[in-house]
Amino acid sequence: MVKAIIVDDEPKAIQSLSWELSNFSDDIEVIRSFTNPEEAIDYIDQSAFDCLFLDIQMPTMDGFQFLGKLTNRDFAVVITTAYNEYALKALKNEAIDYLLKPIDSDDLEHTIKKIKKHNFKLVNSSKIEDVLLDFNSKFDHKKITINTDGKLIFLDAEEIMFVESDGNYCTIIMKNSQKIVITKKLKEMNAILPQEHFFRIHNSYIINLKKIKEFIKSDGYVVMESNHRIPVARQRKSDFLEKL
Repeated sequence: MVKAIIVDDEPKAIQSLSWELSNFSDDIEVIRSFTNPEEAIDYIDQSAFDCLFLDIQMPTMDGFQFLGKLTNRDFAVVITTAYNEYALKALKNEAIDYLLKPIDSDDLEHTIKKIKKHNFKLVNSSKIEDVLLDFNSKFDHKKITINTDGKLIFLDAEEIMFVESDGNYCTIIMKNSQKIVITKKLKEMNAILPQEHFFRIHNSYIINLKKIKEFIKSDGYVVMESNHRIPVARQRKSDFLEKL
């Protein structure tokens, strides 16, 4: 049974879609619906479900802005709208389907099949991921595992120079100057990296303490082996000096 959530600023649109979905009650169940996007974000980021039916045109934020604010995207997204010009943008935002209002029953049936197929792939991918994570934790303690954008990245922690934040994204700078951009916040990376060797020296930076070449006290920054200059936040300076 597919568990679904509907987000649409129009109560009548939610009622109509819920009624259409009730015709497929053996396959899908609407567990919650929201007219307020902010309330929906709070719920979605803390809940487990299979599919989100999302309206694009909402007064406080559009559907694509809504998706950008989510930290949890482990579900299928179906865009619902009265306008067909959003189809390409929906695909770019990794929506699995696009439904035009008023929603046709045949189109909805086809969408539900896509949702089931998506969830089947997700479950099997999760099993493979668990095996890889278990293997990595048991047999290769030097490597860290980063789950991002539907893939697992295995990195040697000792090869990481520093990590720089850019909002919901981070750039990992490696010893060989390679840059790896991932969709994770810096606080998430801080939880992944081994605390004995890494330190969040600034709101925007985590550094590998082993890769520091110089600490310029007067100007308040460190020089890494790669010659990058990283600022030391005032409120973190004493903790940083203790780490050294």
